[in-house]
Amino acid sequence: MPDVGEGLTEAEILKWYVQPGDTVADGQVVCEVETAKAAVELPIPFDGTVHELPFPEGTTVDVGQVIISVNVGGGAAPEAPAAEAAPAVAAPVAEAPAEEPEPQGRQPVLVGYGVAASSTKRRARKTTAAAPVSVPEQLNGHAPAAARPLAKPPVRKLAKDLGVDLAAVTPTGPDGIITREDVHRAAAPAPAPVVEAPAPAAPAPVPVAAAPVAVPVSADGRETRIPIKGVRKATAVAMVGSAFTAPHVTEFVTFDITRTMKLVEELKSDKDMAGLRVNPLLLIAKAVLVAVRRNPDINAAWDEANQEIVLKHYVNLGIAAATPRGLIVPNIKDAHAQTLPELSQSLSELVGTAREGRTTPAAMQGGTFTITNVGVFGVDTGTPILNPGESAILAVGAIKLQPWVHKGKVKPRQVTTLALSFDHRLVDGELGSKFLADVAAILEQPKRLLTWS
Repeated sequence: MPDVGEGLTEAEILKWYVQPGDTVADGQVVCEVETAKAAVELPIPFDGTVHELPFPEGTTVDVGQVIISVNVGGGAAPEAPAAEAAPAVAAPVAEAPAEEPEPQGRQPVLVGYGVAASSTKRRARKTTAAAPVSVPEQLNGHAPAAARPLAKPPVRKLAKDLGVDLAAVTPTGPDGIITREDVHRAAAPAPAPVVEAPAPAAPAPVPVAAAPVAVPVSADGRETRIPIKGVRKATAVAMVGSAFTAPHVTEFVTFDITRTMKLVEELKSDKDMAGLRVNPLLLIAKAVLVAVRRNPDINAAWDEANQEIVLKHYVNLGIAAATPRGLIVPNIKDAHAQTLPELSQSLSELVGTAREGRTTPAAMQGGTFTITNVGVFGVDTGTPILNPGESAILAVGAIKLQPWVHKGKVKPRQVTTLALSFDHRLVDGELGSKFLADVAAILEQPKRLLTWS
């Protein structure tokens, strides 16, 4: 299982496109996996015949574990009795005595930047007592699992802070994962010399039963239990971390958005917007970009490690999108430099890709400001939680026809409420209020898009 995104430690196998005995070609997609928030297709980097699939669909696999074995030997069984093979389940195995250097040239990897041929070594091979088979190559991501100790990002940070080399830590977690306690134990002063038992080896991956189709239900039918994994798990971790790290403040503004709604209808018939999707969210996004230009300090990040405020001179605009897999927040790169037609095209592609479940991990990284449109569900407003690493998020409420004082008279007008949550370490009340007031002023008088841009 390769690391298909920064900091990922596991992924769920959603679908296998091949079965043992199938012939595969270099570049052919063999499976689809779900990472923290995206479905990713994995290609095979060489030609051959599928020998074994250790994990069925629905299994969550740690980065570094072998997920497929492929016979690239042309189908002929070798003469030597010690044929290399994928780990067997029932047959006894024997370790090869030493590592051998990898042949020079391109080393096949599933995704990523590749591996330098001069520094890569092949892991010790295992042989089975069963009849020899053709040589299968094991796909294991960027590098052998032994080269990258298994540990979650918070544990890696703890090890870095304490000056502990993870490669020297004995893991006690499930499947050989290093825990916080392991790191603390390694950082503690060494006790008097004692005879230690050998460290338990991480268990080899073995086939497991396929995930049940039905969700577990209590005997009396009054409760249903759903495993926390994938998008739901990643969202929970991110939101808890954000809520208890950044001091949130939320401000609200309710205003007349009638003129913007009229402009939306006019733009739908504009020849420059022909074939493009025009809706209120498009103009709200444009208003946010203009307001960021007028209040650039709102577009920043808090660097705890270096004790610095990082001002971003670009806007990667995140749009919260509800998908069948859960809520994700892909972002439009350099949205500040896009024209209105370009922004419309980017929004359409972002939403379409998200709904199809094809958003890549890269599309969800590097965001600087987020918009969440809760109004599509008929909700007036809310108090959104910051996307980790960002300083502010804007919630857009439902646009409703309401009685409103307009030119001294009560008239039916289109009214909405915006809610801006921001990190009070970065954004004080004055800056947050000015930014929110600017967004509302632009949407109340959209001609300001021309005069303020």
